Amino acid sequence: MSQIDVYGIGNALVDTEFEVDDSFFEEAGIQKGFMTLIEEEQQKNILSMLSANYPVKKKAGGGSAANTLYAISQFGGHAFYACRVAGDETGDYYLSELGDHNIRTNQTDSKPNGNTGQCLVMVTPDAERTMLTHLGVSSDVSVADLDLDIATTAKYVYMEGYLVSSDSARQAVLTLKQAARDAGIPVAFTFSDPAMVEYFKDGVKEVMDGGVDLLFCNEQEACIWAETDDFSAACEILKKSATQFVVTRGAKGALLFDGQSYIQIPGNKVTAVDTNGAGDMFAGAFLYGLTQGMGFEQSGRLASFASATVVTSFGPRLTPDEHTSLLQQFS
Repeated sequence: MSQIDVYGIGNALVDTEFEVDDSFFEEAGIQKGFMTLIEEEQQKNILSMLSANYPVKKKAGGGSAANTLYAISQFGGHAFYACRVAGDETGDYYLSELGDHNIRTNQTDSKPNGNTGQCLVMVTPDAERTMLTHLGVSSDVSVADLDLDIATTAKYVYMEGYLVSSDSARQAVLTLKQAARDAGIPVAFTFSDPAMVEYFKDGVKEVMDGGVDLLFCNEQEACIWAETDDFSAACEILKKSATQFVVTRGAKGALLFDGQSYIQIPGNKVTAVDTNGAGDMFAGAFLYGLTQGMGFEQSGRLASFASATVVTSFGPRLTPDEHTSLLQQFS
């Protein structure tokens, strides 16, 4: 069996996307541009409001780490995804959305009772995404969902910041991080969303304690973490917690730090319609590049091209054929 390139852990969520007007957020009392955790009943109420006014634009498997690992697998890499879904129709749909291209999971026929997590994604005309998430059984992700024998043979382990909102999931992240450290495997972590570093900062600090080898974040998250509006100063502060890092900057491209020098990656001019999954795709393409022998800058250019492609249509993922075409164009 092929070696795992990236072993990841994250929340398993089915995304349902709507294209909405800004006025909807005021009407529904929703904070634009953030991911907000909500209870099941509240999610159902918001879904009713959305369905009464807007058609569904896209339904797809989601979850930050899952989107990243899916991209790695569709580019041709080998990924393993640790997650938790329920024995319900949504869970079956979620697993079918992972596809069978070089991605494995810890899921078996024995699944817990309850509901698989779901995320309402609201996209405004400026292409910004706002998310309301009910985690369902994903809130119970724990150490029991890890396979450390597999994880400690990977080239990288990858952990999403959304997991810090759950005590059991955060413990799983810390356990995976320590196991990777003991095995000499690089640890990659993503802040995932501004809400995580703003409202769950203590949990993020716990995961970042002792540093990580590779950090993914966007410009807003970097500044919130560093508690400064000065982007350059924020990057200098990131060096204290991450050996290497990637900061995505939307249309301005990305800034990489390879452990010694900064590398500017230019943006790709496209018409964005949906930024949901852009950061996940960037991380997926970047990790694919690193694990396939590309250098830091070349991986960054591939990731920038891939994330610019995914924002041109609704949904957080590209099709298998689109991944193949993207690699051919990049080459």
